[in-house]
Amino acid sequence: MKTTRWIHSAIMALTLAMSGCNKQGGVDTALFEKSFKSAEATVQTSADKVVTAIKSADYSGALAELQTLASNAKLTEEQQQVIKDLTTQVEKLVADAASKVAGEAGLAVKDAPAALPK
Repeated sequence: MKTTRWIHSAIMALTLAMSGCNKQGGVDTALFEKSFKSAEATVQTSADKVVTAIKSADYSGALAELQTLASNAKLTEEQQQVIKDLTTQVEKLVADAASKVAGEAGLAVKDAPAALPK
């Protein structure tokens, strides 16, 4: 029973840590937006979805939409490069957030035995 409480506490700490990571945190969409400003309507709609997802911290949604956009055959070389660059930025942000959360969860689990009643 006590172990279950600790597991729930660790999950709660992990959830709180992840909710603290909901910021744009270094993803610059200005060049991306500029590159797709004059694109055809369907491509522009997809690009807008990417920007909206990033600004709302929906990084998995942004990555999925970036993959969809990257598969479009009508993109220019510049647009393809901007997609690659933005994908790299978002993936790095996700990896950094995951590392931070894992570290905080590890500390919570490490401190767990001290909080148990004796």
